[in-house]
Amino acid sequence: MTPLAHMLALPVRAYRLVLSPWVGHGCRYQPTCSAYALEALERHGGAKGGWLMVRRVCRCHPWGGHGYDPVPGADPAFDRTR
Repeated sequence: MTPLAHMLALPVRAYRLVLSPWVGHGCRYQPTCSAYALEALERHGGAKGGWLMVRRVCRCHPWGGHGYDPVPGADPAFDRTR
């Protein structure tokens, strides 16, 4: 991971450690938004991974989508169907 990706991953890891147990597990997507964020940062680095992370969190609301939504490049079979 790049240094920027490490810095962006810190708040996500803190959320998973501190807030997630209290908030509950009600993510509309699979994988969860925090797992998606960490994988995007690891796979694509700080800039693109950060953008993918922000875009995903913005889509996660009651009127947004739901279901299986992997990080681009994580599931080639799913990427071909898009």
